[in-house]
Amino acid sequence: MEYTINEVLQFVEENDVKFVKLAFCDILGNQKNVSIMASELPRAFQSGISFDASAVKGFMNVEESDLFLFPDASTVSILPWRPQQGRVIRIFCDIKKPDGTPFEGDGRNILKQAIQRAETMGYQCKIGPECEFYLFELNDKGYPTKEPHDRAGYFDIAPFDRGENVRREICLTLEEMGIQPESSHHEQGPGQNEIDFKYSDALQAADNLITFKSVVKSVAAQNGLFASFMPKPFEDKSGNGLHINLSLSKNGVNIFRNNENNHSKEAESFIQGVLDRIVEITAFLNPLTNSYRRLGLDEAPKYVTWSHQNRSQLIRIPAAQGEYVRMELRSADGACNPYIAFALIIHAGLEGMEAQKTLEPATNYNLYEVDPSKIEGIKQLPSTLKEALEYAKKSDFVKQVLAPITLKKYLAIKEEEYNQVISAKDQLQAEEEAYFTRV
Repeated sequence: MEYTINEVLQFVEENDVKFVKLAFCDILGNQKNVSIMASELPRAFQSGISFDASAVKGFMNVEESDLFLFPDASTVSILPWRPQQGRVIRIFCDIKKPDGTPFEGDGRNILKQAIQRAETMGYQCKIGPECEFYLFELNDKGYPTKEPHDRAGYFDIAPFDRGENVRREICLTLEEMGIQPESSHHEQGPGQNEIDFKYSDALQAADNLITFKSVVKSVAAQNGLFASFMPKPFEDKSGNGLHINLSLSKNGVNIFRNNENNHSKEAESFIQGVLDRIVEITAFLNPLTNSYRRLGLDEAPKYVTWSHQNRSQLIRIPAAQGEYVRMELRSADGACNPYIAFALIIHAGLEGMEAQKTLEPATNYNLYEVDPSKIEGIKQLPSTLKEALEYAKKSDFVKQVLAPITLKKYLAIKEEEYNQVISAKDQLQAEEEAYFTRV
């Protein structure tokens, strides 16, 4: 449910709200927030709350450090795990410069520009993320271990699946926060879980994904566990993917079809646009050195291909009907900044539509078991973060979507990260130290 500013202020007054968390993400997709007293919320709506942007990785320099958080009233949500007396609410914010113009590194603004482009062309974009995570035990001091919460497998039930009560609590918490879960289950890895929630418009989907990760970690902690979205926490077990389900509607009608001989030309051009730009945007969909240990294994894609239903492909058209027909992009992982990732995907697809690109033939075989001669010459995703960063650095397309200073800072952060891991004596240990508790 969306609220106006007056409705939010009235809710705060009538429901004993004492604290307001103003939330935003850095350019890497890490959620940040500052808490203000509820009495300060009118000022926040009117003139914003300033913060030291030089202290946020990838934002501003010390000599020009002030930015302002302006809460978006439509995103207000109670934090159910906080006390009912002296309640706490969270509101996502837009970030602006002192002169009131949008900050170019604000992921929400970057995504809004993609949404506006789609709307100008007459399309509304809907996104439904599917995000996997692992649950781990804590040690006697309360720190995370690499011991998985259970040894269950795909779709197993209790008592083998020890995560079902945690997933239930996560789903109920999401509902309280206005996010509609659709399904939850144990995934293939030990202690690995997945919860899917209903599709929504692109900006809300990104907000919801950030909220989802926060809820998963908070509920896990309340149950004496640790949740990690690290793409590949175990070398020999399934990785954590972020499958991005995307559809487009025009005049309220979904342009995607689930018939091999009856695809709309617009949808085909959108898919081809994404296929053509995917290697250039992979550094943003798979932003860690650890991300590339996942790709090409356990149903995670390696080749730039598409097909119907086939889970070995980069893009598949799932078996669905009506409003649920969509494309599913299977390469991304939960370490990405969803605002930037969604924006790049949308822009790539819209570029394909504007150019009326012709969709290449489907690859209708299992890419993990196929004769090598059949896949010779098929374009592949980058195999390392370094390779992905080189593609992004040379991409005119990426430079059209991201401001030069934002792109420069992102690339610099990721190149430093890559060099630190690659120069370590034990790269797996370096990745675990860098990512396991952070993602």
